[in-house]
Amino acid sequence: MFYHKSPTTLLPSGGFFDPEKIKSQIDELSTVVNTPDLWDNPENARAVLQKKSALEKTLNELMELESEYQTLSELYEIAPDDADVLNAIEKLGDAAHRAKFITLFRDPADGNGAFLFIQAGAGGTEAQDWAQMMSRMYTRWAERHGFTTEVIEEHEGDTAGIKNITYRISGERAYGWLKNEIGVHRLVRISPFNANGKRQTSFASVDVWPDIDDTIEIEINEKDLRIDTYRASGAGGQHVNKTDSAVRITHIPTNTVVTCQNERSQIQNREMAMKMLRSKLYELEMQKRAEAEDAAKAAQKKIEWGSQIRNYVLYPYQLVKDVRTDVEKTDSGAVLDGDLDEFMLASLQRG
Repeated sequence: MFYHKSPTTLLPSGGFFDPEKIKSQIDELSTVVNTPDLWDNPENARAVLQKKSALEKTLNELMELESEYQTLSELYEIAPDDADVLNAIEKLGDAAHRAKFITLFRDPADGNGAFLFIQAGAGGTEAQDWAQMMSRMYTRWAERHGFTTEVIEEHEGDTAGIKNITYRISGERAYGWLKNEIGVHRLVRISPFNANGKRQTSFASVDVWPDIDDTIEIEINEKDLRIDTYRASGAGGQHVNKTDSAVRITHIPTNTVVTCQNERSQIQNREMAMKMLRSKLYELEMQKRAEAEDAAKAAQKKIEWGSQIRNYVLYPYQLVKDVRTDVEKTDSGAVLDGDLDEFMLASLQRG
């Protein structure tokens, strides 16, 4: 709570709140943008423009906070006990806390929405139930941030849970927040499906790629695609289980497969699947660049059963621990209810 605190206690100087540093970076990029040979390398040119646009957006957000801070400082001097002023100061404090992390979102696609894919590991019902628990965890996390979620594809488990699910998560910086969740998540608990009450270990994997817009060009040759239609299953629109409305697209050169079944028609499912494919191919290209620049960083982005990123222990004690950053929380219930920001911020700060 920030009641009875002057606004001057809310915004630190320098560090995250350093508009001059951001302005300097924008000026440097503006110089690059104005060079005559910029578009000799279109890919590099787009990257420069995207970075400049992201920095300008960050600067505007910080300057808006600064302006509100100045206004509230003046109002506080006039009416330090006014309830409306104190309430506005509290809201400014919350906004300032969130804004501290704006500059951690550095990649061109960090400001975009995201596609989130959860896949149950080996282990049948146990793993499928864990995948469903994770699905709820991420949708609750999205709700906390004011993001919207849309199910693109879902396959229910054989007796409980889900085999896999794909979400489209829309909101400012959804991809920037979620990108470090890629990897294998391990659950240890007393099995609710085992009559003997034995401890069980289950695995599920997460993949994330940005929901890119038309400003990012991805070339896809129609000859490289195999497009299949099939009858949708599970929860979905009015055509589910009635027509071959679901669409599966395979990008043959990369063996990338995307599917969509929850739109109302085959045409809409195809359009969404193509959007997902463009986004997935963009993420693969970014991963390829990361491998070239930093093998250790690239390894974080690979989904392999050896690339476990977080343990969720519910028995014999309560502990959720990220193996990359060593951040841990003993309130596993809160984590499973979407309290993930501390883990995500630690990964962002780690770079």
